[in-house]
Amino acid sequence: MAKKLFDEAVNSDIMPRETAKYPFGEAGMTDHIKFIGRENALEKLSGLTVLGTAKLIVLKGRRRIGKSRLLVEFGKTFKRSVVFSGLPPEPGITAETQRQEFANQLQREFGIPGIKSDDWSDLFWHLAEQIKRGEILVVLDEITWMAQDDVTFLPKLKNAWDLYFKKNPKLVIALCGSISGWIEENILNSTGFLGRTSLSMTLDELSITDCLKFWDGKGDNISSHDKLIMLAITGGIPRYLEEINPRQTAEQNIMRLCFDRDGVLFNEFDQIFSDLFSKRSTLYKRIVTSLVDSVQEAGDIAKSLGMAQSGDIYEYLDNLITAGFISRDYSWHFKDGELSKLSHYRLKDNYSRFYLKYIQPQKEKILISSVSALQLNSLKSWSTIVGLQLENLVLQNRHLIKQTLGISPGDVVCDNPYFQRKTTKQDGCQIDYLIQTRHNTLFVCEIRYSRNTIKPSVILDVQQKIDRLQKPKNFSCVPILIHFGDIQDSIEESGYFIEIIDFEKYLAE
Repeated sequence: MAKKLFDEAVNSDIMPRETAKYPFGEAGMTDHIKFIGRENALEKLSGLTVLGTAKLIVLKGRRRIGKSRLLVEFGKTFKRSVVFSGLPPEPGITAETQRQEFANQLQREFGIPGIKSDDWSDLFWHLAEQIKRGEILVVLDEITWMAQDDVTFLPKLKNAWDLYFKKNPKLVIALCGSISGWIEENILNSTGFLGRTSLSMTLDELSITDCLKFWDGKGDNISSHDKLIMLAITGGIPRYLEEINPRQTAEQNIMRLCFDRDGVLFNEFDQIFSDLFSKRSTLYKRIVTSLVDSVQEAGDIAKSLGMAQSGDIYEYLDNLITAGFISRDYSWHFKDGELSKLSHYRLKDNYSRFYLKYIQPQKEKILISSVSALQLNSLKSWSTIVGLQLENLVLQNRHLIKQTLGISPGDVVCDNPYFQRKTTKQDGCQIDYLIQTRHNTLFVCEIRYSRNTIKPSVILDVQQKIDRLQKPKNFSCVPILIHFGDIQDSIEESGYFIEIIDFEKYLAE
């Protein structure tokens, strides 16, 4: 399936606007912007350079997540770093075109004249001659594009590593790409590269702590609620956060980025889906759309698409997971902590939900009138959708919740959204976020958002969930409220919740 996706992508007649403008990837576009976050990732990368042997690493993740920029930053620790990038999949781009472009980049980088591009073996040999000694980082960016239509690319890269590259003990070669399924299948799970990669890293969204830095010290006058709304739409995607104007309100930023035909996020969804999924992009959009309003089981998704619940739907869902758009959240067995067969699929990408729910339906109107005069609070089902977006933020930053509750990582048996299917013997139950510790304690976390005040009825709602939860007799349940917005005083006064966490406090720190 990953190969099919790649073959379709490189033969597509649709080229992402950004890659056309920046042929050497996102790094060239953002190098002038302050680098934020990724301390753990940089620490892992830097740890490789002290081991005294050549290293082959793999870096993958969602489009716009900052892979190229991270490697640019890592490259600053080397005496020299060089970046080679494949050409985007335009019509007419062939295997020969990719090799010729690589030869051109070799010539520009090292001043080697007259390089022939007939064979990847020769190209890799020329590269090896230039990097035989010294501290050097070589990045093969958008490697899936480089390999276009040439089944010999990876075997010859493997041979070049064995014969030439690894002889320089101070060399690091990074393979970087956004078509994660292709990388998994052809590199990480390939017998040809078995035992050769020293590190495989998947970049995820930035934490809230790092996201706040994009306001660049100018956010003191911006309310926590405004910051929260911006994150509810952009998530922790660095490329989107770079576009925030800290002198504008959330509504002004969103109108400029999302509801203006020249806005960065106006066409972004179609561009990245065409880039990753090409001719199947419509099918993948339908799958993602089925998750806009709620989580779903695989069978429900297949039914909504008129498909059989066969291996195909699971392959499509897996591709969306590796591409960073959805998540598969498993329930588990309390007695032993083992995952159960029950799982829900969740749309984890906040921008995708906002686009499909609000930008796409307005597109034609915006194209005609240039800018749509919308107000966020007037958008249909806005509170419900914001609630789902904020659940994603909580789950993406669950480490903050566990820190607040004083739960150490070593004590956690499992933590995830949890659901229990209704049967003749038990009621159905769905918990926003459940933490099980090795002390037989279940922290039942309810996540609530309201434009108005959250009412005391939340207490009854949580207690009903606890009553329905099928758990061993020796387990304790601890109710936790995680809220966005004001709550009525009587909720605190009741003493029902062991902890009440105002999530907005994390945005004020």
